[in-house]
Amino acid sequence: MNGQRSDVEVISATSNLLLEKSFAFALRVMKLRKYLLYDAPYKEHDVSRQLLRSATSIGANAEEAQGAQSPTDFIAKVSISYKEARESRYWIRLLGGAGYIDENMSASLLADIEELCRILSSILITSKKRLQKGVYTR
Repeated sequence: MNGQRSDVEVISATSNLLLEKSFAFALRVMKLRKYLLYDAPYKEHDVSRQLLRSATSIGANAEEAQGAQSPTDFIAKVSISYKEARESRYWIRLLGGAGYIDENMSASLLADIEELCRILSSILITSKKRLQKGVYTR
């Protein structure tokens, strides 16, 4: 081989990175939710609940994608993860804009979610190209 990894190896490595990062992000959001419910100067329930739901759904759907029954099923699950990541970005911006989290926390969470969006987008683009070419193997 020419020293380059195959598309399947790249997707697999990227998927593993996605699983690790989405799990870590979900844990951060769980801790944030706990803070906003019990320790923050201004308690917040509704938006943080929405953020918790979307943030934990990213990793849950990524995990489901690993056991996909077909390439289209894999793409569908990763697409859901991507949509949930975008929704999470919105809730983080809203919490920051409303002053429930400070600028540093907002920037840090937004950096994490942007990275997840890039990873998910990369997986989707590669997977769709391979499916169109008819060379998709999982």
